Amino acid sequence: MKKLIVQLVFLSVLLPYSVKCRAKLFTIESSDIMMVLRTEKDSDVSLAYFGDKFYGYNSLSNKQFPARPDTKEAFTPMLYPAYGGRMTIEPILKLTHFDGNETCQMKLDSVAQRKVSENINRTTVYLSDKRYKLAVSIAFDAYWKENVITQQVTIANHEKGPVSLDRFYSSYLPVAASSYYLTHFYGTWADEMQIDETKLSQGTVSIETKKEVRATQSENPSFMLALNQPAKPDCGDIIMGALAWSGNFKLNFEVDECNTLNILSGINPFASSYKLPSKQTFVTPKMIITYSHTGYGQASRNLHDWALGYNLKGGNQPGKVVLNSWEGTSFNFNEEVIKTMIDNAAKLGIETFVLDDGWFGNNYPRNSDQQGLGDWQVNRKKLPHGVDALANYAVSKGLKFGIWIEPEMVNPQSDLAKAKPSWIVKSPYREIPTLRNQWLLDLSNPAVQNYVYQTVKQTIGLSKNISYLKWDANRHVESFGSTYLPKDKQSHFWIDYVNGLYSVYQRLRNDFPDIEIQLCASGGGRLDFGALQYHNEFWTSDDTDPFQRLKIQFATNLIYPPKATAAHVSKSPNYQTGNTSSLKFRFHVAMMGRLGIELQPKDLSEQELSFVKSCISDYKSIRHIVDFGDWYPLHSPYSGDNYAATQFVTKDKKEALLFAFSMDFHPRTYMPVFKLAGLDSHKMYKVMEICTSERSSFWGNNMSFSGDYLMNAGVNLNLNLRGESSLFYLQEQ
Repeated sequence: MKKLIVQLVFLSVLLPYSVKCRAKLFTIESSDIMMVLRTEKDSDVSLAYFGDKFYGYNSLSNKQFPARPDTKEAFTPMLYPAYGGRMTIEPILKLTHFDGNETCQMKLDSVAQRKVSENINRTTVYLSDKRYKLAVSIAFDAYWKENVITQQVTIANHEKGPVSLDRFYSSYLPVAASSYYLTHFYGTWADEMQIDETKLSQGTVSIETKKEVRATQSENPSFMLALNQPAKPDCGDIIMGALAWSGNFKLNFEVDECNTLNILSGINPFASSYKLPSKQTFVTPKMIITYSHTGYGQASRNLHDWALGYNLKGGNQPGKVVLNSWEGTSFNFNEEVIKTMIDNAAKLGIETFVLDDGWFGNNYPRNSDQQGLGDWQVNRKKLPHGVDALANYAVSKGLKFGIWIEPEMVNPQSDLAKAKPSWIVKSPYREIPTLRNQWLLDLSNPAVQNYVYQTVKQTIGLSKNISYLKWDANRHVESFGSTYLPKDKQSHFWIDYVNGLYSVYQRLRNDFPDIEIQLCASGGGRLDFGALQYHNEFWTSDDTDPFQRLKIQFATNLIYPPKATAAHVSKSPNYQTGNTSSLKFRFHVAMMGRLGIELQPKDLSEQELSFVKSCISDYKSIRHIVDFGDWYPLHSPYSGDNYAATQFVTKDKKEALLFAFSMDFHPRTYMPVFKLAGLDSHKMYKVMEICTSERSSFWGNNMSFSGDYLMNAGVNLNLNLRGESSLFYLQEQ
């Protein structure tokens, strides 16, 4: 029997409140899940249900809600709890009207439903204040196949003067269960997307950032909520959510006196009061939500499918194997060094070469991170024949060519900083904080937006053969201030910066729809669905240590698709951690995402080069399974036993991949058993170990097994030492 999520079950000591007349219901449906909205007395509307679809939901129109014993007043979960009247939770909307009144009382005007496409149905709820000419519309888009629902709010000011928006969240979701287990994703540079699961109790827990740029470096605007038990990959009720916003955000989880969990998601109200002029509208970011009653694996697959179909550029195109120059050369290169790398990349079967930081600046040459940022002229000493010569050379060798850029930032030692001091983000009468020897350009200013747009356009124009861009951003906002914004609208900076960035992204996408762009901000510092919609992939972390990456990539792929997860093989000992690992182990970890290389090929032995070439060839033959197959988190690297296993299965269940890892020493008498998932129980599969030069870790290598056997008996592998790993390709027989 399918589970119900928002059941609105309250404390048993409260008395019921009966709905006297039959309420009207509106359903927001996908193939498997459903929201039900219900009209209430006094023209209110409530969220009556969210969870699995079920028959007989019309009974919700007469559903009784609990009430206070003293007043008989019902605890009805309103769809849009704005501040005004009796408020016991954080409101979704708090504003000040043109006349100074700080309260709202919203009423339902109408509900409209229409088909956007064969796969998308839109429900729009129209509300207005009972006294003031303020209108709110809440748009729900239900993605039928993907079982994802997005929510976005539009606030329209028809009052006589400006309205000050103090809180303006994108979504509100009340959830009722006996207990709640919240997983959030935290970290820092080179340690992004770590997992923490906390059992919530009465009170409020907030996930938020005030960094604006590199906003997701410490906290990601996403969450996983397990009901009644800790999160499991293949059983239990799970809600996942992610906010599509690249600036300050806040996710608020408040367990109230009825043990109801109230979830608010949206722009962080910190220092962000927004004056909305009369006759204008304000649109919040989208909140993306999904649900599964069979554990977090299915919820993740829902988000992956949605992202590939609707929120990732080139989501239906396979990602290319990249060689990035950074760890191989740092700032220390010239034309011949790069050409040699391109030659070696071609021999290895690599498809795209990317020239990273250090190619620009003349008056202030970019030979370190101390200077030159902002001066996007080709460094004539390093590259006397220009970027075009390198791009043409790469293409002549059968490779595509890409280039690094960081257009939102500037070094104090640069021509740009000296020419345009008014473009720098700075607080009046304060010294400008310098982080990583950088300042930040003010993208709330349309002139700066145009400059960034022109800079990127001119950089792409350095050669007709530039087809890939790595867009970086290496510092966050401190001591903010804008010389462009009026004194009474400085708080608009936090919102206008992000919208300015999105405007630049959109203009560039209009001009260059086919160029591949990697989303990077000191690693995973800008990983969210708001920015990702303009990019083909994201740089997951500057930490390429495979032991660290197992955890980072696992947590990342709970929300974001493996296809877009740039994962590079780098040198050993690792550049960041000093840890050593085998080339095989490094490749297996990186092949679970968009495979890339961060090595200097000339430093490898002939035997290593042969293995690299072989693994790249193997990856090309199986990447369609990683890119477009279903992701199954078989064994979490956070499980505590120092094993990890991940599986990918094609949609038609004819092919699969199993990645298995030993993250530390285990007794040699022990063989871990991994039960596979997602296969067709009636099919026979041949199990073949690939990307290896050693004896197989599985006694059944090159043998065939039924899907039923593999999912119930599983495979027991000889993986005992730290850094041992296996990759198996399964093919229907």
